[in-house]
Amino acid sequence: MANEAVLVGRKNHPQMFTCADGTGIEKGTILKLTDPRTVAASSADGDICAGIAAEEKIANDGRTEIPVFVDGRFRVTSVASPAAITAGHKIKLGGANLIDAADVTTAADFAEHMGRSLETVAATVQETIEFDLMVA
Repeated sequence: MANEAVLVGRKNHPQMFTCADGTGIEKGTILKLTDPRTVAASSADGDICAGIAAEEKIANDGRTEIPVFVDGRFRVTSVASPAAITAGHKIKLGGANLIDAADVTTAADFAEHMGRSLETVAATVQETIEFDLMVA
């Protein structure tokens, strides 16, 4: 898998979420939240982050739950966005397993926040950085 999130440190144990039996999810996948308390691989800017897959889920293995990190420190890859990501600022999902600087103009934008960056990335640059996941 490209651009998987790599755990650097964690505070709590993973939480169990529902997932589709037919879905394969690799460890380190940034997951989007759907209703009810269900996760799938992130796919687009604006997805609401549920957390990061703590272990692999093999498609059609009969399992319908997956452990998910909802907090911790991870290394992730940014999108090559027109806006810079500044250390200490909020970040959001920017696409499939990618992060971007968070928008801060509406209440809906607030729901997209998934943590804060611990490093700065210049505009139009794609780079792997550390961030604190805070979706719990």
